[in-house]
Amino acid sequence: MHRVVIALAAGLLAQPAYAQPGQVEAAYVDDRSTATDVIRSLYNAINRGEYLRAWSYFNEPDRPDLARFTEGYADTASVRLATGDERPEGTAGTVYWTVPVAIEATRTDGTSAVFAGCYTLSQPNPAAQAMPPFQPIGIRDAALHPADAALHDAIPGDCDED
Repeated sequence: MHRVVIALAAGLLAQPAYAQPGQVEAAYVDDRSTATDVIRSLYNAINRGEYLRAWSYFNEPDRPDLARFTEGYADTASVRLATGDERPEGTAGTVYWTVPVAIEATRTDGTSAVFAGCYTLSQPNPAAQAMPPFQPIGIRDAALHPADAALHDAIPGDCDED
Protein backbone atom coordinates (compact mmCIF):
# COMPACT_ATOMS: atom_id res chain seq x y z
CA MET A 1 0.00 0.00 0.00
CA HIS A 2 2.81 2.42 0.84
CA ARG A 3 4.32 1.85 -2.60
CA VAL A 4 1.05 2.97 -4.16
CA VAL A 5 1.05 6.07 -1.94
CA ILE A 6 4.64 6.76 -2.98
CA ALA A 7 3.80 6.35 -6.67
CA LEU A 8 0.72 8.55 -6.43
CA ALA A 9 2.41 11.27 -4.41
CA ALA A 10 5.54 11.08 -6.52
CA GLY A 11 3.40 11.42 -9.63
CA LEU A 12 2.58 14.93 -8.54
CA LEU A 13 6.14 15.90 -7.78
CA ALA A 14 8.36 16.28 -10.81
CA GLN A 15 9.72 19.08 -12.92
CA PRO A 16 10.52 18.78 -16.61
CA ALA A 17 13.97 17.38 -17.36
CA TYR A 18 14.94 20.58 -19.15
CA ALA A 19 14.46 24.09 -17.86
CA GLN A 20 11.85 26.23 -19.56
CA PRO A 21 12.99 29.51 -21.15
CA GLY A 22 14.02 31.87 -18.35
CA GLN A 23 14.37 29.05 -15.79
CA VAL A 24 17.61 27.67 -14.42
CA GLU A 25 17.94 23.89 -14.35
CA ALA A 26 18.59 22.48 -10.88
CA ALA A 27 22.23 21.51 -10.32
CA TYR A 28 22.86 17.76 -10.17
CA VAL A 29 22.90 16.46 -6.59
CA ASP A 30 23.61 12.80 -5.71
CA ASP A 31 24.48 12.62 -2.02
CA ARG A 32 23.94 9.50 0.08
CA SER A 33 25.86 10.76 3.14
CA THR A 34 22.78 11.06 5.37
CA ALA A 35 19.18 9.94 5.19
CA THR A 36 18.07 13.54 4.63
CA ASP A 37 20.61 13.91 1.82
CA VAL A 38 19.16 10.82 0.12
CA ILE A 39 15.69 12.40 0.21
CA ARG A 40 17.08 15.69 -1.16
CA SER A 41 18.85 13.75 -3.91
CA LEU A 42 15.61 11.89 -4.71
CA TYR A 43 13.74 15.14 -5.26
CA ASN A 44 16.67 16.67 -7.13
CA ALA A 45 16.46 13.78 -9.57
CA ILE A 46 12.69 14.22 -9.86
CA ASN A 47 13.06 17.95 -10.52
CA ARG A 48 15.60 17.20 -13.25
CA GLY A 49 13.36 14.57 -14.86
CA GLU A 50 15.89 11.83 -14.03
CA TYR A 51 13.36 9.25 -12.95
CA LEU A 52 15.64 6.21 -13.15
CA ARG A 53 18.04 7.96 -10.78
CA ALA A 54 15.15 8.93 -8.48
CA TRP A 55 13.92 5.33 -8.49
CA SER A 56 17.44 4.09 -7.66
CA TYR A 57 17.33 5.72 -4.20
CA PHE A 58 14.84 3.06 -3.08
CA ASN A 59 16.28 -0.17 -1.65
CA GLU A 60 16.08 -2.93 -4.24
CA PRO A 61 13.39 -5.11 -2.67
CA ASP A 62 11.34 -2.02 -1.72
CA ARG A 63 11.37 -0.19 -5.07
CA PRO A 64 8.08 0.71 -6.69
CA ASP A 65 7.48 -0.44 -10.27
CA LEU A 66 9.74 1.72 -12.50
CA ALA A 67 7.24 2.25 -15.32
CA ARG A 68 4.50 3.28 -12.90
CA PHE A 69 6.90 5.47 -10.98
CA THR A 70 7.97 7.26 -14.18
CA GLU A 71 4.44 7.59 -15.60
CA GLY A 72 3.34 9.31 -12.43
CA TYR A 73 5.15 12.51 -13.41
CA ALA A 74 3.21 13.33 -16.58
CA ASP A 75 1.40 16.44 -15.26
CA THR A 76 3.94 17.74 -12.75
CA ALA A 77 5.85 20.97 -13.31
CA SER A 78 7.90 21.29 -10.12
CA VAL A 79 8.34 20.16 -6.53
CA ARG A 80 9.61 21.83 -3.36
CA LEU A 81 10.81 19.81 -0.39
CA ALA A 82 11.00 20.67 3.29
CA THR A 83 12.41 18.23 5.84
CA GLY A 84 12.35 17.87 9.60
CA ASP A 85 15.01 16.28 11.76
CA GLU A 86 15.97 12.72 10.87
CA ARG A 87 15.94 10.16 13.67
CA PRO A 88 18.37 7.22 13.60
CA GLU A 89 17.76 3.88 15.27
CA GLY A 90 20.24 1.02 15.18
CA THR A 91 19.40 -2.68 15.27
CA ALA A 92 21.48 -5.83 14.76
CA GLY A 93 23.89 -4.49 12.15
CA THR A 94 21.51 -2.12 10.34
CA VAL A 95 20.75 1.54 10.96
CA TYR A 96 17.25 2.85 10.25
CA TRP A 97 16.24 6.48 9.93
CA THR A 98 12.91 8.25 9.74
CA VAL A 99 12.74 11.61 8.01
CA PRO A 100 9.63 13.80 8.26
CA VAL A 101 8.92 15.66 5.02
CA ALA A 102 6.50 18.04 3.40
CA ILE A 103 6.32 18.43 -0.35
CA GLU A 104 4.65 21.11 -2.44
CA ALA A 105 3.91 19.85 -5.93
CA THR A 106 2.94 22.20 -8.75
CA ARG A 107 1.17 20.65 -11.71
CA THR A 108 1.52 21.79 -15.32
CA ASP A 109 -1.93 23.45 -15.09
CA GLY A 110 -0.60 25.73 -12.32
CA THR A 111 -2.43 24.11 -9.41
CA SER A 112 -0.44 22.89 -6.44
CA ALA A 113 -0.86 20.53 -3.52
CA VAL A 114 1.04 19.87 -0.31
CA PHE A 115 1.76 16.35 0.93
CA ALA A 116 3.34 15.43 4.25
CA GLY A 117 4.56 12.30 5.93
CA CYS A 118 7.65 10.28 6.65
CA TYR A 119 10.31 8.35 4.80
CA THR A 120 12.02 5.34 6.35
CA LEU A 121 15.55 4.61 5.18
CA SER A 122 18.12 1.99 6.12
CA GLN A 123 21.69 0.89 5.62
CA PRO A 124 23.56 -2.21 6.73
CA ASN A 125 26.59 -1.27 8.83
CA PRO A 126 29.21 -0.16 6.27
CA ALA A 127 32.07 -1.77 8.25
CA ALA A 128 30.28 -5.12 8.23
CA GLN A 129 29.66 -5.16 4.48
CA ALA A 130 32.17 -7.57 2.95
CA MET A 131 30.44 -8.74 -0.25
CA PRO A 132 29.62 -6.58 -3.27
CA PRO A 133 27.65 -4.65 -4.09
CA PHE A 134 28.05 -2.08 -1.33
CA GLN A 135 24.67 -1.08 0.10
CA PRO A 136 24.36 2.70 0.60
CA ILE A 137 21.59 4.40 2.57
CA GLY A 138 18.36 3.66 0.73
CA ILE A 139 14.65 4.33 1.02
CA ARG A 140 12.64 1.45 2.48
CA ASP A 141 9.22 3.03 2.74
CA ALA A 142 7.31 6.29 2.53
CA ALA A 143 3.89 7.36 3.67
CA LEU A 144 2.82 10.74 2.29
CA HIS A 145 -0.68 12.14 2.59
CA PRO A 146 -2.39 15.34 1.43
CA ALA A 147 -1.88 18.17 3.91
CA ASP A 148 -3.95 21.29 4.53
CA ALA A 149 -1.03 23.42 5.75
CA ALA A 150 1.63 25.46 4.00
CA LEU A 151 4.82 23.60 3.07
CA HIS A 152 6.94 24.31 6.17
CA ASP A 153 3.96 24.10 8.53
CA ALA A 154 3.03 20.66 7.18
CA ILE A 155 6.26 18.89 8.23
CA PRO A 156 5.27 16.23 10.81
CA GLY A 157 6.81 16.80 14.23
CA ASP A 158 7.34 13.10 14.83
CA CYS A 159 7.28 10.19 12.40
CA ASP A 160 6.05 7.87 15.15
CA GLU A 161 2.76 9.80 15.04
CA ASP A 162 2.35 9.39 11.26
